Amino acid sequence: MNRYERWAAAAAALMLVAGAAIFLYAPTDYLQGPVQRIFYLHVSSAIAAYGCFAVVLVGGIIYLRTENVVADRFARAGALVGVVFTTVTLVMGMLWAKPIWGSFWTWDARLTSTLVLWIIYAGYLLVRRLSDPGRQAARLAAVVGIFGFIDVPVVHFSVTWWRTQHPGPIIVNDALPAQMLTTFFLTMACTLVLAAVMVWVRYRIETLTDERQHIAEAVPVVAAREPEPVP
Repeated sequence: MNRYERWAAAAAALMLVAGAAIFLYAPTDYLQGPVQRIFYLHVSSAIAAYGCFAVVLVGGIIYLRTENVVADRFARAGALVGVVFTTVTLVMGMLWAKPIWGSFWTWDARLTSTLVLWIIYAGYLLVRRLSDPGRQAARLAAVVGIFGFIDVPVVHFSVTWWRTQHPGPIIVNDALPAQMLTTFFLTMACTLVLAAVMVWVRYRIETLTDERQHIAEAVPVVAAREPEPVP
């Protein structure tokens, strides 16, 4: 087992601990019932997505200033993992909304801005996929990633800026009993560790992909320079 597999196993073990806390330690909510347990992973995934998109932001700024390829690889890794966690956030939110609101989806400010966030960074990944690898694609993607981050505070503060159907910031308002609050912070910490491991593993994949690309580009050049055999 290499170090990446060990990190992945450790992150998976932490998520199992978080799952045990969610289902065995945290009490059942009096009003919402068992479906409230979705809250712990739903919110933690959203925070993990914010962190991943912050990696894209910082990586994009560094790349535009210095064209550091390491920063670009981290940005690519952060974007992919961020989209994964945003997807989890949306799906978990929809599963919660059906029994509570009676519908999987409403065009609420929080839900809509989160969907826009997903579209922006899915577009970032699409730009990287369809563009030829190189400086121009990296710079274009960096601009998309930087401006896309503007939607992160919009998502986060949407429940306070506008009247929304989505619940308000219950952590800030101290609306959770001690056991629920402990479970939330444990789940958030485990989810952030998982996100960090996923970004690091993805960064390694991006590095190997770049190396293979450089080798593939170098081989035709070397072949073209080889002299023809003398008859």
